Amino acid sequence: MARRRFFAPPSQFAPDGSTVQLAADEARHLCDVLRLRPGDEVYVFDGCGREFRAVVEECGRDVATLSVREEVKPARPESTLHLVLAVALLKGEKFDLVVQKATELGITCIVPVVTKLADVRLKDERDATRRMERFRRIALEACKQSGRARVPEISEPVEFHSLIKSEPSNEWRVMFAERDGATLSATIDGLKARIDSITALVGSEGGWTDEEIATAFAEGWNIVTLGGRTLRAETAAIAIATLLQHLFGDLT
Repeated sequence: MARRRFFAPPSQFAPDGSTVQLAADEARHLCDVLRLRPGDEVYVFDGCGREFRAVVEECGRDVATLSVREEVKPARPESTLHLVLAVALLKGEKFDLVVQKATELGITCIVPVVTKLADVRLKDERDATRRMERFRRIALEACKQSGRARVPEISEPVEFHSLIKSEPSNEWRVMFAERDGATLSATIDGLKARIDSITALVGSEGGWTDEEIATAFAEGWNIVTLGGRTLRAETAAIAIATLLQHLFGDLT
């Protein structure tokens, strides 16, 4: 039987780790949707990579208390690849789809990027906060579904030039563009070291400007073009996460 999994951050565990309290949304799902009762066995993960077998002690509408019995291996292992997916903001539910599928594919972090030709513009700080909260909820639900115990980080939106000009920290930095790049296989053939950390930048629905591509190249980013077909931005992001996890991670 599949594990009945719930999320609780480390702050909701007792100092001695013997019990954990589920917040309102998780408690309602446990009590009202799954109709679990005291004595039922469940699993709880902390979003930082740890998972525990637990037993329901108390079940209320706004809070549920679990007795922690033992730490267990997560339902699914984490990828060996540290993959940051930097994606230009997309319209409607397209970015939601990228967050969901990239989480299932084992990415480490998603960075929303503000680009020149993107059709999405953040209205203000309140709008950015609302979007980030939504993306984080989607990532959490995707972790539950896929068996991950580590919830990927959803960073605050960053301007294109700030991302491009940030100091590299020993990761392989690659920008995927519809033109002016080498193939992925040719780029990989030129690598001289083992790759275990990647930042992959994927463009907006409007594509990249010549200036953006030139700036990335000048800052040491590898420019890569995928095949001869034009992919939608959300398709490209999911395909890139899949390819990189296959080549360097655990998607075999």
